[in-house]
Amino acid sequence: MTPDPPDPARGGPDRPALRRLLGTEGTEELVTTSWGRQPLLRPVEDRGGDLFADVLSLGAVDELVSRRGLRTPFLRVARDGATLADREFTSGGGIGAGIGDQVSDDKLLRLFADGATIVLQGLHRTWEPVRELAAGLAADLGHPVQANAYVTPPQNQGFSAHYDVHDVLVLQVHGDKRWTVHEPVHPDPLRHQPWTDRRDGVAARARQPAYLDTTLRPGDVLYLPRGWIHSARALGGVTAHLTLGIHQWTRHHLAEALLDRAHARAADDPALRAALPVGADLTVPGALADDVDAAREALLRAVRDLPAADVLKVLRGRARAAQRPEPVAPLAQLASADALTGDDTLGLRQHLMLDVLGEEDGPEVTVSSRAGRFGLSSAHLPALRQLTAEGGARVADLAEDPGEALELGRTLVRHGVAVVRDRG
Repeated sequence: MTPDPPDPARGGPDRPALRRLLGTEGTEELVTTSWGRQPLLRPVEDRGGDLFADVLSLGAVDELVSRRGLRTPFLRVARDGATLADREFTSGGGIGAGIGDQVSDDKLLRLFADGATIVLQGLHRTWEPVRELAAGLAADLGHPVQANAYVTPPQNQGFSAHYDVHDVLVLQVHGDKRWTVHEPVHPDPLRHQPWTDRRDGVAARARQPAYLDTTLRPGDVLYLPRGWIHSARALGGVTAHLTLGIHQWTRHHLAEALLDRAHARAADDPALRAALPVGADLTVPGALADDVDAAREALLRAVRDLPAADVLKVLRGRARAAQRPEPVAPLAQLASADALTGDDTLGLRQHLMLDVLGEEDGPEVTVSSRAGRFGLSSAHLPALRQLTAEGGARVADLAEDPGEALELGRTLVRHGVAVVRDRG
């Protein structure tokens, strides 16, 4: 019951979030040509005129920084290419809310007036329209997605030329911003290879003729693979753009998974568990060459003998932890479970990454997902398959016995696997 993840290189699902961002032609171009290789610019007119007004606006930014009680690291401030210390834009919240790292709208007012850029981090956790878009994009691509927003005063630049260690989709939502893009000095950087490790090379490349020099206007979308050097400057008035960061799974992740599982398997090898000789001198090069060779060969055997399914299981666990499922309201969810009837319709909670573990002919299986794990009678597998395949089911259809159907429905709701979509 483990679904195959979407594969951008093989066509995959309908990808509604990606089509909204790039249009049908742009989606095809990303999948077949640009993915991980080269930038892709999609002007608003080529995307059907969508300005993302429902996703993020300046009014939404004002609400987030003044009324939502944001704390660091959900906001940071940059000026002249550097990030300001938290104390420069945070303060306590007064009696009953004295936590000192809360965003201060008064300090932000002065900093923004002086040319600082406001960076809203983790918007996929704090602003529902962005959460929906990021979750949909992650499902379309099969790679985790985060969201940040950058709000810049007129004629200012928040960050100097740099590269990211993840792909980005830039959505211009307000004002005009000039983007300058240069080819990488270190293609496809990994998470532990930030641009600051190659600061001089990045600066030198940024002084060369640009690969792309363009002005993004509201509704324009720019895709940049990781490693591509870029900088942006506001033109004329206040500008805001939303960046959807795509944290690609790579073959390096597969290599990590191989080593993790091989390391665990190697512990079962008696020859590897044997002690090194008495008096082994670890300071003499080559003193233990034979032992090193034996350990190397054992590790290579463990890597070669690992089934691909075991490797993917490791990566699937990391993917499960990298994103969250569709939000649920705990109080309303429990009330729905208590009031459930056979005529109600349940829907499978979105973005669950649900697996069923254990032998199907056994008495019980384990339902594992981003919502947690719980045991379930294997007799309920047909109902769970129906819910998974169709995305929803009437409670009364979950089992022949009305009492069993109701109890199963309540179990699925209480464990966060299903939500009530329609009341009977």
